[in-house]
Amino acid sequence: MRFICGVSAICLLFCYLSTIKGLRFKLKNGVTKCIQDEAHKDVIVHGEYEITAPHEHTTHIKVRDVKKHILYQRDNIKSGKFAFTTEDFDLFEVCFESQPDNTDTEQEVFLNIKHGTEAKDFDKMAKAEKLQPIEVLLKKLESLADEIVQDFVVMHSKSSKMRNINESTHTRVLYFSILSMVILIGFACWQVLYLRRYFKSKKLIE
Repeated sequence: MRFICGVSAICLLFCYLSTIKGLRFKLKNGVTKCIQDEAHKDVIVHGEYEITAPHEHTTHIKVRDVKKHILYQRDNIKSGKFAFTTEDFDLFEVCFESQPDNTDTEQEVFLNIKHGTEAKDFDKMAKAEKLQPIEVLLKKLESLADEIVQDFVVMHSKSSKMRNINESTHTRVLYFSILSMVILIGFACWQVLYLRRYFKSKKLIE
């Protein structure tokens, strides 16, 4: 019974994910808007976009990684698709730039980005491999499980880096504190000796 409930919940999850239709936003003339997302290493990212406007506008699209390398670029767009493969686990951004004109109107931008499990064509895979519906579901679960494992690996790696940074910072602070104490003690000793010589020169002390 629990297994059936679990499978049903997973099916509902995939049905919900399949109903996600991307996002829509308004883009004013002369404005650039960027949408950021992240993906794992060696993952194919698919994107689909469409521009709707009450009047004719000139809009450009540019897809860049965190190092500002251009992954995709088109000018004077209306609609289209793009795809690229990530080289590392990192952020990428999709920017829409509307050229300024004399009108004060807005255009609506539709953007749908898929990567990982949601970007795979399981229907095509099922036809090619002649899979049953339950086998397709298991393929989806396997792909989703791999993504979850990758997420945990990345989180563990980031946690280890942060721990190493904290330990390194703690060590540096400790060394700096010791050095500061040594300098203060040395300065105090020098000041005592200097005052002693000064008072002796003035014959204030023996």
